[in-house]
Formats: sequence, C-alpha cells, structure tokens
Amino acid sequence: MVDFRILGPLEVVGEAGALRLGGRKRRAVLAILLLNANRVVSIDRLADDLYGDAPPATVVTQVQAHISQLRKLLDPDHPAGAPGSLLETREPGYLIRVAPEQVDLHRFERLTEEALRALAAGDAQSAATGFRRGLDLWRGPALADLADEPFAQPAVARLEELRLAALEHRIEAELALGRQLGLVGELETLVREHPFRERLRGQLMLALYRSGRQTDALAAYREARRVLVESFGVDPTSALQKLERAILRQDPELEPDPTAIRGVPADEPRALLVVEHGDEIGADVQLRLAEALTARAESELIVVRLVEDDGELAPATAELNARRRAFSFAARVAALMSRDLAEDVVRLARVNAVELVLLGAMPDYLAGDAIPDELSAVFERSPADVGVAVGREAEFVPGGSVDVPFGGGEHDWAALELAASLASSAGLALRLVGTEGVAAAGRRDASRLLADASLAVQRAVGVESQPVLAEPEAKALLQAVEHAAVVVIGVADRWRVEGIGELRRTLVRDARPPLVLVHRGLRPGSLAPRETATRFTWSIEP
Repeated sequence: MVDFRILGPLEVVGEAGALRLGGRKRRAVLAILLLNANRVVSIDRLADDLYGDAPPATVVTQVQAHISQLRKLLDPDHPAGAPGSLLETREPGYLIRVAPEQVDLHRFERLTEEALRALAAGDAQSAATGFRRGLDLWRGPALADLADEPFAQPAVARLEELRLAALEHRIEAELALGRQLGLVGELETLVREHPFRERLRGQLMLALYRSGRQTDALAAYREARRVLVESFGVDPTSALQKLERAILRQDPELEPDPTAIRGVPADEPRALLVVEHGDEIGADVQLRLAEALTARAESELIVVRLVEDDGELAPATAELNARRRAFSFAARVAALMSRDLAEDVVRLARVNAVELVLLGAMPDYLAGDAIPDELSAVFERSPADVGVAVGREAEFVPGGSVDVPFGGGEHDWAALELAASLASSAGLALRLVGTEGVAAAGRRDASRLLADASLAVQRAVGVESQPVLAEPEAKALLQAVEHAAVVVIGVADRWRVEGIGELRRTLVRDARPPLVLVHRGLRPGSLAPRETATRFTWSIEP
C-alpha cells in the first residue's frame, strides 16, 4: 500500500521509499485525483484544471498518457480495468480509490475532527494533543511544488484555511490548559504573518493578559484596531472589543478554568528520541545526555539505531534490548533499515510525540561552512527540537555545570530549555554566558538579556542560573566554558546561510567539554519571551 502526501510538496511513498512521479503535469493529474479521492473526475474537468482556458489540441491524449503512466507506477499489479485497481476508468473520466489512512489530508481531517469533539466536550488535554498530531503532518505549504498550476490556487487556499483553523483551535485548547507563557511568542509570529485574523489577535491579547502583561495586551488591541482601520476602514469585531473591555476591568472570567488544568502536569510528558546512525557517532555523550534527561523526569526514552544492512538488524536489536533492561526508567528500543536519515527521524518524532531528538556527530561532521544535507533536512522538517551531541565523553559529576553561550536567538532559547532540563535532572549548575560591553563600539553588555533568560527559566522550570560575561571573541568564550560538564548552544538563526556559525565551529573544534548544538523544532517552546531590545549576538558573527 502506498502513502499519498499532499500537505507539503506532493509525495508518494511505497514500501521501497519515495516514488518518482515524473513531469509536473503528471503530478498535477495525481494531485487533482487525490483532492477528489474516491470520486469520478471527468476528462473535461482534468483538462480545465491542468490548462485553464488554453488547453492544447491533444489534451485528451495527454491526460490518458498521464493516467497510463501513473497506473504503471502506482499499481503495477493491476492492469487497466482489472478489479481492485487503484486507478479506475469511470465514465466520464477517472477515479482514484484510496483508504482514508493512505492520504495525509484525510488523516489530518480525522485527527482534527476528533480533537474538535474533545474540545467541545471540555477535554482540552486530548484536544490539544489531537490538534498537534494533525498539524505535525504538515511538511510545509500544501502542494508546494504545484502552487503555480491553475487547479492549485483555490485548493491550496482551502487547505491553508483548514491548517490555520486547526492551529487556532490548538491554541484555544492550550490556553484552556493554562499554557499562556509558552504561547505568546508563537502568537506574535502568527499575528505578523496573518494580521487580519482577529481570532489570533484575541488569543494573543488573552495570552499576554494571563501572563501578567495587561499593558501589552491592551497595546495588542490598539495595534489590531490600527491595522484594520488603515487597511479596511473598519473597527475590530464586537468580540475583540468586548475582550478589550474585559481586560481593562480585569474580569475574573478571563482566567483559565481551574478544572481544565487540574491533574495536568506543567510539562506534558513526551518522549525523548535518541537516534544512533553511522560511524560518525563518537563516545557516549549522546546516550549519557539522554539518560540524564530521562532518569528524573516523567518522560520516556526511545533509542533507535539506523542500519544499512539487514544483517545488522538482529545484533543491533539484541544490543539495544540488553541496554534497555539495564535502564531504571521507561524506555523503548528498536533497530531499522534506513536509507534516508531525515525521513526516518521525522517520522519517528511525529509518531511518538517526541519533544527532543538527540543525534550524534564527530567534530569533523560540522566543520564545513554548510550544514550537511541530511542534517539540514532534519532541521527543516522535525516537529521536535533537535540536539546534535558532538562526540566527546560526558561526565556529569557534582559541582559541574551546564554552560549556555546565550545570544537571544530563536535557537538559543531552545538550547536554554534543554540546558535547564539537563541541569535540573543531573544536579548540575546552570551558567549563562554572554558578552561584555564594548564602550568604543557603543555595545552594552549582555547582562540584561541574561537576566531575562534567568527569570524565564525560574518561572518555567524553577532552575536558578549564574550569569557569566566574557569578552566578545572566541578565545574568551572557550576559556569561559573550559570547566563545564557540557556546553549547550543554539545553531545560528541564519544557519541556512552560515551553517552552524563560525563561533560554533570554533567551539566544536576546540572546546574541551562535550557540546550539544540545538535547533528549535516546529512545536512552540516554553521559555522565549516576546522580542526585546536587549537581544544581541556575538560580535565575531555577521
């Protein structure tokens, strides 16, 4: 059975992996049939959708040829017209017969419908989980590789509306669970991307208010009104105006229902996924980190080893099972054949509600100006945060510290979340390392940003931290982290252009402690506050 994916670039995946579909028009024919799955699509409709008002004289022949090639590719065991065929000829056109679970769009719709029922029944926890699982199926804009085709624009607009509606419902569920602190940054980004969606504006106002930021909540309303008046000459809806008045009088009804939060842990238990792959795995830092993070937390460890030869499956599984029996906490293990690291990592993260993926690497793996393609693909597509543990031996002894070179970037906040969890689990100190001021250049020191980060960590996970200021150069940073048990740092925000960043390459190459590079996943984090004027970056980076 093949798996059809349209929530992103069109993909068809069989037992042997992704199938090559051929030319753009052939992929468009398949996409049109999938959007109308189990229904007959006429040849005239296909012609109109493929070519608009200017079909070629041979359009019928071309459609028939595309259908013939798709049959050979997708359903080679069934000749045309045979019972049970995937692609059927039905007057006046064609039909693709698929099961609901074969198409990611249908899975998304099922998950969101179940989540909506849970939300209506007052089960915000199940609703939030269901919406997240549905949204995790998205790999980017729907049918991204066919966006310019005549048929695609209305279809893509409809699918994007479905995605945004599910996103708004997920945020509603998480607000009901009292998770406003982790939603503010995400909502600010969404409002910038969709300035006319008043529901998102209202959710931002509510999240800000519940986070103790009444002034910012009212400012968010004023900005919403300014945008609507300047763009359309209209005021916000009565619902948004009502919310503003409730915030002004500090209406008790704005607080979340305590019965919805009761019994739900502050950090929803999720899984931590360790992926062992290839010869680049160095010493035990990757697994030691995972054990430290899992041993004292209410979460599950999943260890998966990717192998390239079926002869490796049995011994790898036996070794993993022996390791699992030695753990003192919940763990699952497996080995599998893999030809595509990113595909398997992303699939495992989505299926198992993974919060953090831990990969391993030797220093030379990250030495180039660009991040290796397979790792870039993981960064792009993983719903979970990704940590890359550079292969040095890790030893978490009392009195040691987790050091975080912190510049306030998106991925630095993700690194801080991981570092705070590790410090708490392993009984280590947490040190935040920033730059000293440079008076001649008019650059102030990083103490304000480190204070923001420290307050956020105390609020979210109750971990204290120590600020450390170093000169803004690589040598000084190396000296600052020399005695750490482990260094955790986010990749550069411009990693697609810079790779991991020159400063980070220096740390990978020359730092004594083991190092973990962190990339923020698609899921929202719990620490980062709204953007602040104290943000800075290490001066040796562009």
